[in-house]
Amino acid sequence: MANNTLSKEELAASRNSPGWRLETDAAAHDGTLEDVAKLAHERHVRGEHPGLIRRVENSVELDMLQLEALWYSLGLPV
Repeated sequence: MANNTLSKEELAASRNSPGWRLETDAAAHDGTLEDVAKLAHERHVRGEHPGLIRRVENSVELDMLQLEALWYSLGLPV
């Protein structure tokens, strides 16, 4: 599996980039990296697990490829 770790500089440069998701046990929240980081911090301050932050584009692309593969296996036009 590829190393998806970002440096401090890359994280700082990505603060205002959209396409990030905070995943928690209860819900998922989408927004900029700064938006979801602030939500994770709010959870941390309340004593909750901060959750997991992911780039949405990566998972959407994989989901689309899997969906196209499913369509293909069902004989549907892609």
